[in-house]
Amino acid sequence: MTAMRQDTDALRALQGLEDSRSSVRLRAALAVGSTPDPGFVDTLVQRCGVEPDFFVRDMLTWALTRHPVSTTLPRVVREVRSERAQARSQALHTLSKIGDRQAWPAITRALLSDADHEVARAAWRTAVVLVPEGEESALAVVLATQLGRGDRETQLSLSRALVALGEVTAPALHVSSTAPDPQVRVHALATQRLLRDPDAGFEFAIEEAKRVVALGGHSHG
Repeated sequence: MTAMRQDTDALRALQGLEDSRSSVRLRAALAVGSTPDPGFVDTLVQRCGVEPDFFVRDMLTWALTRHPVSTTLPRVVREVRSERAQARSQALHTLSKIGDRQAWPAITRALLSDADHEVARAAWRTAVVLVPEGEESALAVVLATQLGRGDRETQLSLSRALVALGEVTAPALHVSSTAPDPQVRVHALATQRLLRDPDAGFEFAIEEAKRVVALGGHSHG
């Protein structure tokens, strides 16, 4: 393939990312990922922040992971400080897929407690992937400050993140299980249950925890 032909294909792919049809944007993102070029990275990152379709966003992230980390990482890390919530959450998701621990310092406490649930959830998942050895219990303490927030789906995300960290979360969960706020207590007890018995199922664990809290007791363990 001649350089000129390649440039034309590249241009077409980049234009395709702006098309009004999501199927065209999906194919364009696939094409860009299939023939990585550092010149694409800025456009891919920008597009992640505004792309309305979940599947296209996922393909954009995949396309970014196909480029050298040295090119993508600094650009994606900058994006986690964007004022646009979608840009922050998709950048975090991309960092979890790149999986390079150099990005760990970008996972700030502010992101882990972001007011936007989608951003916070992406931050929790990414933190679990990137946390350096030895920092897990400190991360668990920060994550435990978010217990009780959001809807069932948000709470499930947080419980999954805490369970994924393993036994190091036990002390933080123990503290939260006696918190003044009953919602925090319920969420902490349900997460403790899942830590002990990952097959329990979140709904079951929450209902059980609600009964315990209603009766004014604590869970054992």
